[in-house]
Amino acid sequence: MSVSVHVAGVGSTSFGSHPNRTLQSLAVEAARAALADSNIPMDRIGCVFVGNFVGGIMTGQELLGPIVAADLGLANVAAVKVEAACASSSAAVRIGHDLVRADAEEAVLVVGVERLTGAPREALTTAMTAAIDLGSEGHAGLTFPGFWGLVMARHMHLYGTTREQVAAVAVKNRRFGANNPLAQFQKPISLEEVIASPPVADPIRRFDCCPATDGAAAVVLTSEALARRFVSPSVRVAASVLVNGPVRVTDYREITSHDGTVNAARRAYQAAGVGPQDIDVAELHDCFSIAEIVDSEDLGFFAAGEGGPNILREATKRNSKVVINPSGGLLSKGHPTGATGCGQIYEVVMQLRGQHPNQVPQARWGLTHNGGGTAAAVTVHILQSP
Repeated sequence: MSVSVHVAGVGSTSFGSHPNRTLQSLAVEAARAALADSNIPMDRIGCVFVGNFVGGIMTGQELLGPIVAADLGLANVAAVKVEAACASSSAAVRIGHDLVRADAEEAVLVVGVERLTGAPREALTTAMTAAIDLGSEGHAGLTFPGFWGLVMARHMHLYGTTREQVAAVAVKNRRFGANNPLAQFQKPISLEEVIASPPVADPIRRFDCCPATDGAAAVVLTSEALARRFVSPSVRVAASVLVNGPVRVTDYREITSHDGTVNAARRAYQAAGVGPQDIDVAELHDCFSIAEIVDSEDLGFFAAGEGGPNILREATKRNSKVVINPSGGLLSKGHPTGATGCGQIYEVVMQLRGQHPNQVPQARWGLTHNGGGTAAAVTVHILQSP
């Protein structure tokens, strides 16, 4: 018999530049906030999972699980780091979810953390491309802007997606981010500014790209019984899915649709007993503007080729059925890779509690989508309001 899993507490640092902070201090700040928010006694926490992608490469620090647990005062727990590129902490949530669901643990703490700012561009590029297969495409010079540039050019060719439609994603998310105190970018931008920004990997331009970011976010997962005893209200995890997708461009049948996202979404909708038409608010992996369009189609919010026109018609503003990335998304809130998955869950939980600065009215169902590598490790979580 499986146990119903609930998000009992969430916490987050601001996302942005934290030059004087260590990975540990950011992780501990977010974790303490989540633990306090949950009201769960510390001695009920059985596991600590720390999602982190490039801490060892960028800062030289590894063994983050035991270090963070020790700094929190948690002893005799299972504490490990989980790595799945940009999906590191959302993959850690899946592991924690399954332990609680199997009644192996009654409470699990998941923390995501990353420090990416302040490094030379070459060092950051080297760290990020560690999620590309270095034996093939890495040696050929592929980078993630290059990958998404290929996706964008192909999407334009197949569906007539326009430069203005893609730029509208960045405009929308910067507008949302300007009202989110946790977001790295607090200033709106115009369609013209996005299109006129310098090229990065044609046809992608600078303002189509998410920034390098420091930050941490944390989630406390518990059984329904423990949540009812200590937490009011808690958010139910209706589905937690992690799947792998193609790891190389050459593995794709069509790079404008990502098998990992399609398959993860299908399984998540089936587990939750809902469909894309039921989702009120979604936080998607918009590492580049075109990614939000592709993700929204793969998740079933729009038909193939319709994501761009709907963005330009502002179908994902607050007066629409599904509101996409009201946090500002990765484009505006920022992308501290290892922390992004927990950060997305934080944002959706705040929406389902009715406490978000960009509140979606009467939000009952929320979805998070997080992809690592070239959509090679993909998570989809569906959450239900109290």
